[in-house]
Amino acid sequence: MKQRTWPFRSGASRFSSLPFSNISEIHGPESSSSKNRSMKSIYSVRSIRFCSRSSSSSTSSKSSSDAANFSALPYDILTKIVASFNLPNLRAASLVCRSWSEALRPLREAMLFLRWGKQFKHGKRGVKPNIEKALDSFLKAAARGSALAMVDAGLIYWEMGKKEKAIGWYQRAAELGDPAGQCNLGISFLQAEPSNTKEALKWLYKASIAGHFRAQYQLALCLHRGVGTVSNIKEAARWYKKAAEGGYVRAMYNLSLCYTFGEGMAHNHQLARKWRKRAADHGHSKAQFEHGLALFSDGHMMKAVVYLELATRAGERAASHVKNVILQRLSRASRDHALLLVDKWRALPSC
Repeated sequence: MKQRTWPFRSGASRFSSLPFSNISEIHGPESSSSKNRSMKSIYSVRSIRFCSRSSSSSTSSKSSSDAANFSALPYDILTKIVASFNLPNLRAASLVCRSWSEALRPLREAMLFLRWGKQFKHGKRGVKPNIEKALDSFLKAAARGSALAMVDAGLIYWEMGKKEKAIGWYQRAAELGDPAGQCNLGISFLQAEPSNTKEALKWLYKASIAGHFRAQYQLALCLHRGVGTVSNIKEAARWYKKAAEGGYVRAMYNLSLCYTFGEGMAHNHQLARKWRKRAADHGHSKAQFEHGLALFSDGHMMKAVVYLELATRAGERAASHVKNVILQRLSRASRDHALLLVDKWRALPSC
């Protein structure tokens, strides 16, 4: 994969950027799929005793009984509690009691439409891809209160070029507390013409503190360059580290640069190499090239060829020259073995 560089100061920054013009950085398994929610919301709501069975209930007034009935809550309030639940959490919440089960029926219906939408979008389980049917399914799920479907509907509208509609759905999902919606909304504000960096940073920060790794990376880039705020390299490095530890590949590479050049982090050659290798093993082409060079310097010719060939295939032209120099020093059997390892190589899964 080809990484762009993030312009910094004189424009010669070593740090990579999320390509704002590329919707693939907004769209992805994480952005369009459900986030694993903790059950804190369920437990905290449960503690309010919506399903109270205390002995005093027999003497309570009808209005008190209705107030204690979870299904009697206005649906807009209910969706603020559970709109971002994934299917396992929704099923668990539905089993709390009959009142909860009845109240959550629209969300369970939304999950069915959400599943159909994903099948139509990606052509899964024998279903032919059909973007119109996918959008229709997502909209039906969104109408029933699913923040996850709102994000997916926004993704399709964005891909169609209908950015205003996309932002509208991101906004609704973001206001319901969905981190993917918050992240996409923040990126959308950065891409807007003119951009709205204040709103972008607001939503990226909300998503970041909720643990959304792409948002953490994008927030770090803004802090690094000073987009919408004063440049703060130390704070940027902190968010790079959080995103890298969460499995975001670009953040791994940028964190390695922080350690290499002592920007925002104390200079540490060992940690720099550790994170560069992690990025390389997850498929980052620049990291593969640089890690290959390091291996070459250390005399590990076979391993160097593997990473340099991977970088070459990913479009890093400079890697090809160094690789060819090394290949001339290896036996034919060693060359063949190295290239066989490349053919069998698979990138580690990332977020």
